[in-house]
Amino acid sequence: MRVFIPPPLRSYTGARRWVEVEGVTLGAVLDALDARYPGLRFRVVDEQDQIRPHIRFVVREEFAHALTHPLEPGDEIQIICALSGGSQDDTRPKGLSIGLPPGQVLECPT
Repeated sequence: MRVFIPPPLRSYTGARRWVEVEGVTLGAVLDALDARYPGLRFRVVDEQDQIRPHIRFVVREEFAHALTHPLEPGDEIQIICALSGGSQDDTRPKGLSIGLPPGQVLECPT
């Protein structure tokens, strides 16, 4: 599995943008990441084993909402960290656009 590491978490991976790990579920991939890069999992999963509110995972261009989300060989996983602050411009599209082509936005379910 290829996993995209966002800039705020790259201090754990030695500045690597993409890392390779194995796992059949999102939780298994995070366990493998944490074995290789200690502390990374705790930044995205809380003490109750829930995905932190400011974190999103994208698998096959869809949000994965649970650690039990099944993965297929060759899947790419993107970890996305929410950002705050910025412009008060209400004319811009709402959602996430990190890593997407210009103008494309991935809507975040609440």
